[in-house]
Amino acid sequence: MKTTQELYRIQNEIASKAVVEDKLNPKLNVIAGADQAFFYESRAETGTKEEKIISAVVLLEYPSLKLISYSHSVMSVDFPYIPGLLSFREAPVIITAFQVLETKPDLLVVDGCGINHPRFAGLATHVGVTLDVPTIGVAKNILCGNGELPAAEGDASIINYKDKAIAYYFKSKKRTKPIIVAPGHKVSLETSLMLIKSCIRKHKLPEPTRIAHLCANKLKKNYVI
Repeated sequence: MKTTQELYRIQNEIASKAVVEDKLNPKLNVIAGADQAFFYESRAETGTKEEKIISAVVLLEYPSLKLISYSHSVMSVDFPYIPGLLSFREAPVIITAFQVLETKPDLLVVDGCGINHPRFAGLATHVGVTLDVPTIGVAKNILCGNGELPAAEGDASIINYKDKAIAYYFKSKKRTKPIIVAPGHKVSLETSLMLIKSCIRKHKLPEPTRIAHLCANKLKKNYVI
């Protein structure tokens, strides 16, 4: 395993390649969502269990958000849980699942951070730069930065970090905590918020990552014995 400083250097390089402006198709037709689930798989030959990660990437029509198809990938977990370095744990399985899609989306929404990251290289940015596709990160918890919490449904407020606007708090539903919306790659801050707002239906989370979450958890049942 690489040293922490080597991993930081990789993240700094990814951040330097991230484009935080709109370079996506102005007429979106297909949006994808990605989310992961973890499980343990029994190994009969050794009597042990191996931790695995499964990523589901769902394709949705836009703006109807009807499910078109999905892909998935399963890998062994070979990187520990270290806040700020989760992209090295989760990005490979997302990238593999994305690459086997028969139809490539105009945008990928990732459950995780984008540029709202200590080195401006969260999971959505890591995946977006690696695949060279537009990405947005949607997180449930803040990793870095400060901002006022919006009080009313539909309201949003800027999150700043190191004198830079990196994300929005967005209160998508009443009586819920705000979600954090950030550009990953090839999408501006304002467009990221606008597109995620358009993907909210009956639930707190936007449909791309919500459906991907359900899909990943359903698929993992095929592997758990």
